[in-house]
Amino acid sequence: MRFKLFCHKRRLCFAVAVVLCVAAQSASVTFTVERSVSAQERVGQVQVRVSTNRDDWTYQPGDPVKFRITAVRDGHVLKGVRVRYSVGPELMPPTIEQTATLDAEGITVDAGTMSEPGFLRCVATVAVDGKTYRGLATAGFKPEAISPTTENPADFDAFWSAGKEALAKLPPDAKQTLLPDYSTPTVNVYHVSLQSVGTDINNANNTSRLYGILCEPKVDGKYPAVLSVPGAGVRPYRGLIDLAEKGIITFQIGIHGIPVTQDPLLYTALASAALAGYATFNLDNRERYYYRRVYLGCVRANDFLTTLPKYDGTNLAVTGGSQGGALTIVTAALDPRVKALAAFYPALSDMTGYLRNRAGGWPHMFRIAGGNSHRTKEKIETSHYYDVVNFARRLKVPGLYSWGYNDEVCPPTSMYSAYNVINAPKQLMLALETGHNTTPEQQERVNRWLETYLKTGRAEQRRDEGGGMRDE
Repeated sequence: MRFKLFCHKRRLCFAVAVVLCVAAQSASVTFTVERSVSAQERVGQVQVRVSTNRDDWTYQPGDPVKFRITAVRDGHVLKGVRVRYSVGPELMPPTIEQTATLDAEGITVDAGTMSEPGFLRCVATVAVDGKTYRGLATAGFKPEAISPTTENPADFDAFWSAGKEALAKLPPDAKQTLLPDYSTPTVNVYHVSLQSVGTDINNANNTSRLYGILCEPKVDGKYPAVLSVPGAGVRPYRGLIDLAEKGIITFQIGIHGIPVTQDPLLYTALASAALAGYATFNLDNRERYYYRRVYLGCVRANDFLTTLPKYDGTNLAVTGGSQGGALTIVTAALDPRVKALAAFYPALSDMTGYLRNRAGGWPHMFRIAGGNSHRTKEKIETSHYYDVVNFARRLKVPGLYSWGYNDEVCPPTSMYSAYNVINAPKQLMLALETGHNTTPEQQERVNRWLETYLKTGRAEQRRDEGGGMRDE
């Protein structure tokens, strides 16, 4: 079948090449004709810029906020275009909705204020040449005082201790396969498969497999290790080779019980079918909720890492962003072998915020009320056992955290709800204007922090990163 597919692709490529050649010849004739009339079209991306009237985007409750909106194309301000804007608490219904015309100075929006800690967001859109462009800015009101809404179950620790005990009864049954095409002159890369708990952890016969990519320095020696946990979705992985080349063993895992080196089309198909909406699978049952196997699987990954002959036996960290930021905090709280963590914009934080009329964390399962809502007693109670806030309360090791005020997937209200309850040493690196993404500067800083901590035992302390980043 593969041979037939390959031949089919060759025929297809040949056909496409012929069509392109014909098209190119036609285009050249057309071009010769059109040159005589000097046709010219201007195309440039429009940027909608929204900013606050304070450099640090941060206010005290009761302080008035002004947002400034401009639109720019090719470095020049657009004048006379219509802008539609809305203002309101993040991810909540807007309190202001208006339309205005932009002049050379843009427009200033008197956005009012907030009476309690939280975030106020202005979203602006303009339509130019039939396309809509969007920008936003978010003002924070005393974010360090935001308190979580989720409950802290009395039997939380007992629940997770039981899970770890069930996991410990299963041997890892590790299987490694060298991946020569992934490896480099200084790093060996392996595809790894481990045995872990299944959906029913109380059934010893109900097991699953955990898959990941191990990157290990080739030179003999003892090295620190980093567990890399994934963001939401279904995808293949290639490993953290950059850190491994700096003398750190890395293990990048998937969470769905499928190998992580398959054709990308497989993951696309799974994401749109069998694994669509996995974040709410069995949400009405705390024993069988999808993330129980996932959280315990992260501990199983550390079981493997800490038994590698080249591991130095002491220095282990965990890192990830979004869902991976959540798993980073969860793993560090569940596993005392973890000595440090670096988390980007953690998801699954204060998920019940929507029940108190404010933004809750991804996957936003309680955002919608009504007939198809997840707002049932059983599902809300289950969420408390998996909410990152309750793992953050239990952290004991140093951590570096990073996010931006403009994140619309993991709202800053939810992330501060978790960050503010951490009693362990912590450092927050804000990239204010970023949304749900990581800048190269953030990633470089996190890698440097991890390397410094793992090799010296000391966290790098920095103030004012520049480029829109700062430490809190």
